[in-house]
Amino acid sequence: MVSMSEKMASSIDFSSFSKAKDLQKRLLFTLFALIVFRLGTFIPVPGVKVDVITKFFESNGGGLIGMFNSFTGGALSRMSIFVLNIIPYITASILIQMASFIFPQLGALRKEGLSGMQKLNQYTRYLTVAMAVFQSIGIAKTLEASGAVEMAPYWVFVVSTVASIVGGTMFVVWLSDQITARGVGNGSSVLITVGIVSGIPAAFSRVFEEGRAGVLNTGVLLFILFLVFAVIYTVVLFERAQRRIIVQYPKRQMGQRVSQASSSYLPLKINPVGVMPPIFASTILGIPTMLAPFFDWDLSSGFWGLIFQERWLYMVLLGALIIFFTFFYASLQPSTNPDEIADNLKKQGGFVAGIRPGKNTADYLGFVMTRLLVLGAMYLVVLCVMPSFLTTTFNVPFALGGTSLLIVVSVTMDTVNQIQSHLIAHQYEGLIKKARLKGRI
Repeated sequence: MVSMSEKMASSIDFSSFSKAKDLQKRLLFTLFALIVFRLGTFIPVPGVKVDVITKFFESNGGGLIGMFNSFTGGALSRMSIFVLNIIPYITASILIQMASFIFPQLGALRKEGLSGMQKLNQYTRYLTVAMAVFQSIGIAKTLEASGAVEMAPYWVFVVSTVASIVGGTMFVVWLSDQITARGVGNGSSVLITVGIVSGIPAAFSRVFEEGRAGVLNTGVLLFILFLVFAVIYTVVLFERAQRRIIVQYPKRQMGQRVSQASSSYLPLKINPVGVMPPIFASTILGIPTMLAPFFDWDLSSGFWGLIFQERWLYMVLLGALIIFFTFFYASLQPSTNPDEIADNLKKQGGFVAGIRPGKNTADYLGFVMTRLLVLGAMYLVVLCVMPSFLTTTFNVPFALGGTSLLIVVSVTMDTVNQIQSHLIAHQYEGLIKKARLKGRI
């Protein structure tokens, strides 16, 4: 059974791309914004010895710190002004959304529509600035302790570091908003994806260099390539998978107009939350790195070492957080709220075959969605934990983490879908103009 949107997407005439001026402008703007972002990742924080940071990452570039370095497009290893990327904003969004369930005042704002969401976004930005200041002070303390500071006195370095990193972080947040509004794709996801993609050539080059030097045999190299393609295939399969519930609409009479009985389906995705749970979980696990400079924690050994080096405790916590955020984020989305879906179906006169409208329909949809979310959460856990398990257990140098591949493939699919939507809209505009012209003639 092929959906109407899939039929329309398959019939897109891509030759009309040259005529879709609005889409061309959006793509060019997105490309320009990404170039600006990549240039910013090469601008170092003033007063930092970049060679010292580079040597540190050459010997300690794995584990959780390596994953965050890939999220920032290498800005962390270069100690760039974009070293925090969009991560403080994501963390602030998590905290504000969780606070809206705890504090009634914030929960009321969430129900006020557009004006309430604007206030929540404003609070999120305030919290982003506070977190960026806190993290930049921690970065300054870490750099001073590692001997990577060449600016004196120390307080001048701290002030310049805080100003540079906070300014760079808020510029990235503004840039992501501009991509969402004037470009193609979700700005935050696109920036993280570009950061990950920029490190893919170096990751594969490192693996093949180890193979050429004899560190890895041919069987391991083929196994790594097989895993990469298997993960990509799994992500595409699960992200496109749907549970389709048949919805029937009876024959109705509105005035002198009679609408015939019809049927449609309600598509419920296996993974309706996308890449957000792994991003949220990774961000939460990265909080110790933010607090370590203030409490003198040793992240290379002991309890924190199990997390920092992606050992068994890291995998357990990552899996638990992914499951939690899968259900938490799904509860925030109107498209996965059974009560709202059942209420909309009732208003439109539709019903699920064999299920009474109203509460019974909401209960049935809630039961189906819960099973789908369990399956989707297990899929995300296996996908994100598997690379760490292979690396720590069998010493397989997996070039890309499951979280990274999930983000890259999912965001790429979402961006392509948006491009298809723009092309479909452009074709509709052309058909409407032709119809008006024929009508005038």
